[in-house]
Amino acid sequence: MSDAQPGGPARNIPIRSVPADAPAPLAGDGAGCHNGREQMQAAAQAAGKGETLARYAADYPKAPDAGPHDQPQSMCPAFGSLRVGLRMRRTATVLSGSACCVYGLTFTSHFYGARRSVGYVPFNSETLVTGKLFEDIREAVHGLADPARLDAIVVINLCVPTASGVPLQLLPKEINGVRVIGIDVPGFGVPTHAEAKDVLAGAMLRYARSEAEAGPVAAPRGGRGALPTVALLGEMFPADPMVVGRMLEPMGLAVGPVVPTREWRELYAALDATVVAAIHPFYTASVREFEAAGRPVVGSAPVGLDGTQDWLRAVGEAANVAPERIAAARNAMLGAMRGVLAANPVRARITLSGYEGSELIVGRLLADSGADLRYVGTACPRTPWNAADAEWLQARGVHVQFRASLEQDLAALREWQPDLAIGTTPVVQAAKQACVPALYFTNLISARPLLGPAGAGALAEVINAAVASRARFDRMKAFFGEAGSGHAAGVWEAAQGVPRERPEFKAEQRRLMAKAERRRKAEEMI
Repeated sequence: MSDAQPGGPARNIPIRSVPADAPAPLAGDGAGCHNGREQMQAAAQAAGKGETLARYAADYPKAPDAGPHDQPQSMCPAFGSLRVGLRMRRTATVLSGSACCVYGLTFTSHFYGARRSVGYVPFNSETLVTGKLFEDIREAVHGLADPARLDAIVVINLCVPTASGVPLQLLPKEINGVRVIGIDVPGFGVPTHAEAKDVLAGAMLRYARSEAEAGPVAAPRGGRGALPTVALLGEMFPADPMVVGRMLEPMGLAVGPVVPTREWRELYAALDATVVAAIHPFYTASVREFEAAGRPVVGSAPVGLDGTQDWLRAVGEAANVAPERIAAARNAMLGAMRGVLAANPVRARITLSGYEGSELIVGRLLADSGADLRYVGTACPRTPWNAADAEWLQARGVHVQFRASLEQDLAALREWQPDLAIGTTPVVQAAKQACVPALYFTNLISARPLLGPAGAGALAEVINAAVASRARFDRMKAFFGEAGSGHAAGVWEAAQGVPRERPEFKAEQRRLMAKAERRRKAEEMI
């Protein structure tokens, strides 16, 4: 295979035959996705991805005693990295994975507002095993590398190419001045799409840090300000950084970039910040890069009364602000937060769950607003940057569940019988079927202001409106009764009649499944 780089001689990439004792390759396009987690991990280890998987296991740990539901039921993890790249100016994204996965990811990205194309390098068993897939990826990257249009190209290996060892690390680091970043984001290695955001954000920060250490880099689009800045870590509502900026003014600080950033040069400005605020606490790889750059990182967020006071003090102390200026900033927010919380009370029993990573700070705000909060579940792990939030909630009798599964979220719904359930799509569906008002966390809670006085007022408004809809659910339940529920759920033609319950059929299927399981265990012992 020849690789003719613009302005350079062609070079040959040898294609080596597969050793006879090598593990069998995974099935090609589509089939490999359905192998079990253990088989995919073993294949990736054998294919040279052991170091990557070990890094992910350390950065995004799972519970050591996790059972069959150890993977939180979020969307495909790779969506997080895809979203980060698609939100950046002058950045192209290329996916390497099974066609079904790429279709689902691109559909989801456009559903969430992406307005640009996603590159795709297709493959089959032959190109995967012979190494031709890597050659195709490199050819695609060279074709995209136009410095007039792009600052960076992101290439993402999905499950099957990762398990097969497609070596994105061998791609050139830059082509014609366009940066090339290759990452592996397998569903069997990265637990949630929230943490996959960190995979790409951390890789970009590492690249940008190496550039800044090597020499001068581009200044922020609006120029470098005179005040020390606080970079914000985690995707958030666009108004929140402005609210934070006003809160920081009495301390002589300014708000810095939000990471993940919207363009490459903002990465330099973020690394130049005086303090980094881990508003979303799961960006472990990104925190590692900030700490390598000598930047202190503080956790939690300015939410509610205690949260705002504690956060302002932590940021001020990390930035070496004089105590009297820290006190001035805290006092300015104290009266404002008390006024907003008193004017916007929440009087309802609530269970809360989600997979965005901001669940604990939302829980703090709800509890400070007067809600009878019983449960907070997050698909993300416990980290040093959400420890204070967890302790605060637990001290008020709230059950906090890290790495929460759908089963645990539904159990909380049944246990505490809330007036309002906030959660993922299946939790919302289950709540509404039980005539309990419910709100989808991702679209209706995390996609609105949360920080400072503005967040307290905005959240209470949507919560109280939802709680007030309980009577409407009761009227609908009284009208429809048990129609279309259980075995008779769905829409049926009158001529066919309503389906009859068949317990004998269900019993037979359970017997056959148990028999098959016994046979499988017996074969394993042979």
